[in-house]
Amino acid sequence: MKAELPQEFLDYLAYQKRYSENTVSAYRRDLARFNRWLPVSWKDTRSHHISSYVAFLHGKGLAPTSIQRALSCIRSFFAYLERNGEADQNPAAGNKAPKKSAKLPNLLDTDQAARLFVFEAKTDIEKRDRAIMELLYGSGLRLTELTKLDVRDLQMESGFVTVQGKGDKIRQVPLGSHCINAINTWLECRTVCAPEQPLFTSRGGHRISPRSVQARLKVWAQRQLGSNQLHPHMLRHSFASHVLESSGDLRAVQELLGHAHITTTQIYTHLDFQHLAKVYDAAHPRAQSQEEPIAGD
Repeated sequence: MKAELPQEFLDYLAYQKRYSENTVSAYRRDLARFNRWLPVSWKDTRSHHISSYVAFLHGKGLAPTSIQRALSCIRSFFAYLERNGEADQNPAAGNKAPKKSAKLPNLLDTDQAARLFVFEAKTDIEKRDRAIMELLYGSGLRLTELTKLDVRDLQMESGFVTVQGKGDKIRQVPLGSHCINAINTWLECRTVCAPEQPLFTSRGGHRISPRSVQARLKVWAQRQLGSNQLHPHMLRHSFASHVLESSGDLRAVQELLGHAHITTTQIYTHLDFQHLAKVYDAAHPRAQSQEEPIAGD
């Protein structure tokens, strides 16, 4: 006969690990479900039981994230039992849950990106906003990279900006002509523009905050695109996808984005293929054909 759920483990999560009440409740539910399914005692549980349970959850239609959470719970539970001498091993140590499908990032298509910039910047704030959007979309900067920029980070003559990325890694990113023009127009609005000063400032002259950039993007998206569903990383995704679509050079996109690993950049190959598939379906004369292929084609 299987033992009841040990309250000591749940207390350990709550009082030593400092897990939230909701997390402890989720662990209790996951363990109770596993206990009901398990055909043997905790001490007699082996790796094949865990594998069968994962398959059982998968067959029930649980999402990969839910299965991952359940497996993490079971793994933690048996690690606790093993430390306390109540289990000979952790049977869940080597088991893996199904991988969740990669979520493709949202982005603008090229027509939407073009429409975003079809306006004449008249006020100082509008000129600043345009320069911000040109940098986010034209150079693929992260939001924090943009707000950290100082005037001295610009090399306008050579057409580059020096960016401090994740892990304080420094990289140089090229500036397009539209971006250079927009930045110059914004700098002309500044009464004081010393090299050590922030590149983008608020109305009060302080360094602009990430939250302000996010809010201004929503204003422009509503005005130009009829929707406020735009955020800085969406412009970065759009930059990466559009550059890859035009060049096909994944390594170059990796360098431009400042990704440490090429696998991070490979998400944009899925976006590119997705775009190509849509173009094929819409334009290729054979895309909708039901005819049998000719032998030898």
